[in-house]
Amino acid sequence: MAYELPAGAIYPAGFDIDEVSYPPTFVREFAQLNYGKALQERVRRPGAVPVYGTNGQCGWHDTPLAKPPGVILGRKGQGHLGVKWCEKPFWVIDTAYYASLDQEQADPRWFYYITKFVGLDELKTGEKPGLNRDTFLSQVFPLPTVEEQRDIVEVLTALDDKIELNSQINHTLEEMASALFKSWFVDFDPVVAKADGRAPFGLDPRTAALFPSTFQVDPHWGDIPTGWKTMPLDAVANFKNGLALQKYRPDVGAPRLPVIKIAQLRTGQPGTKEWARADINPACVLGNGDIVFSWSGSLTVVVWCGGPGALNQHLFKVTSARFPKWFYHQWTLHHLPEFQAIAADKATTMGHIRRYHLTEARCVVPPDPVIEAAGTQLEAWMDLFIHNELESQTLASLRDALLPKLLSGDLRPKQAALAVEAVL
Repeated sequence: MAYELPAGAIYPAGFDIDEVSYPPTFVREFAQLNYGKALQERVRRPGAVPVYGTNGQCGWHDTPLAKPPGVILGRKGQGHLGVKWCEKPFWVIDTAYYASLDQEQADPRWFYYITKFVGLDELKTGEKPGLNRDTFLSQVFPLPTVEEQRDIVEVLTALDDKIELNSQINHTLEEMASALFKSWFVDFDPVVAKADGRAPFGLDPRTAALFPSTFQVDPHWGDIPTGWKTMPLDAVANFKNGLALQKYRPDVGAPRLPVIKIAQLRTGQPGTKEWARADINPACVLGNGDIVFSWSGSLTVVVWCGGPGALNQHLFKVTSARFPKWFYHQWTLHHLPEFQAIAADKATTMGHIRRYHLTEARCVVPPDPVIEAAGTQLEAWMDLFIHNELESQTLASLRDALLPKLLSGDLRPKQAALAVEAVL
């Protein structure tokens, strides 16, 4: 059904006015945007109330500004303006808006989905780019009935709930892996227990027998278990720097790879605007499950699960022909806080670390049987982590494919629910 566009309306990208099945309705007829309120970090008090800014949560406080559910929209800033959903009392600072809705016309979660899909960045105006309330409210959205909106939300939240569950499981897996690694290879808990005449907690006799009951002095570390050694981090693993990919632009129509920069590490998704030739050095091509360490700017270590991509400079692809992935991943994470501190000292390092910092970072290396014993758990946890990440990527892709079709009315919720049931 073709609808006539209301006079003065701004029709959002992503919808064809001639193809939507719901009447285009001014956003101002069912929504208003409220300004956030300044809340500087120094005056925030410890609490469980999330504080939101222009692109998501930016802290905590003990007192809410608004009641849930909340849809928070970024208001100003050179970068991306986010759209966030919150199900608990929240605070919004003055770089963002929060929505008030006529819930007889607009379900809050539906409004979140359609606003996130449409996006805010294209609406920014002014010398200091920002989102004007009147501009946003002058848009027209395809508006189903509230009942239809809730049916749409039911389909989409089934996917988002599974993605969130995977995220929670992976957070737990990360904590478990970190705790076990620290206990065995940093605090040496089984060795300490045996030195005190106690049985190591939680270990079967066969595994406990792998650990010595005495310590020796290592010049780089201090006391380490007898028979163990230390090695530089860059001897435990190879840190391959990425390429200056602006020199490797693909020819039109030639095979290409998305460029992976620090921004993509934050989102876990490959970019869609920058591309590199597919025939670059294979050592600089990322695949699912690869360990990536950004050594400049925002130092972080991630398990990449965003598909094939070309590694940009300022990022290390971390590999090892000698040690398992979980081992060099955990040691890189262990040293990350000290690397971040070095990079933060901009007077000496200009926001990055140098190669010699990798050499100075020492790792305690036990005999192979101890590594193999730890690997029975840590490898399984890493494999499950990667599986969950990839599953979430698949679910997010399905959600993003269904979203415009559901919001425009091109696909009905009952049809979409069958596709969702097939993957859940």
